[in-house]
Amino acid sequence: MSRIGKQPITLPAGVTLNVSSANEITVKGPQGELKQQVDRDIKVEVKDGIIEITRPTDQIRHRALHGLYRSLISNMVKGVTEGYKRNLELVGVGFKASNTGNILDLALGYSHNIIFEIPKELKVNTITEKGANPIISLEGSDKQLIGQVAAKIRSLRKPEPYKGKGVKYVGEYIRRKAGKAAGK
Repeated sequence: MSRIGKQPITLPAGVTLNVSSANEITVKGPQGELKQQVDRDIKVEVKDGIIEITRPTDQIRHRALHGLYRSLISNMVKGVTEGYKRNLELVGVGFKASNTGNILDLALGYSHNIIFEIPKELKVNTITEKGANPIISLEGSDKQLIGQVAAKIRSLRKPEPYKGKGVKYVGEYIRRKAGKAAGK
């Protein structure tokens, strides 16, 4: 058995899970509603507030999908109850971030500002304090969407290893390299 796949998921109060005939799972909670298509071989059952995921055989494909869908459903349940948050930090002289609704305006050292549209499912907030690096905060119920948008923002100016300038996740460690002068 998959060690991850065989773990049951408890449904918190106020969260409902529906499995349609087309194997589409819908999770509703206080933070919103999420949908996920599940492979037809994997069975999802709800009994007394506990979600159990089962697989038909021990084929490699079924074992892989078993743990995958258990993790995806667990992330959906956590997303609609607590939600997810991802923070990005802009490190560099003159790097700025501001937002108007879900439109993010970034000054990352290029000749022009970058206008980035955040999906409507997410909330964006920018924090700019004097003497500190600007911080972009993304919040929402879909873990996969938050990670994808955060990675796209980070890819606009990845942190470089010599001075550490760029867009990085808060708490991310950047491996630094010595410059040319240190080699002598």
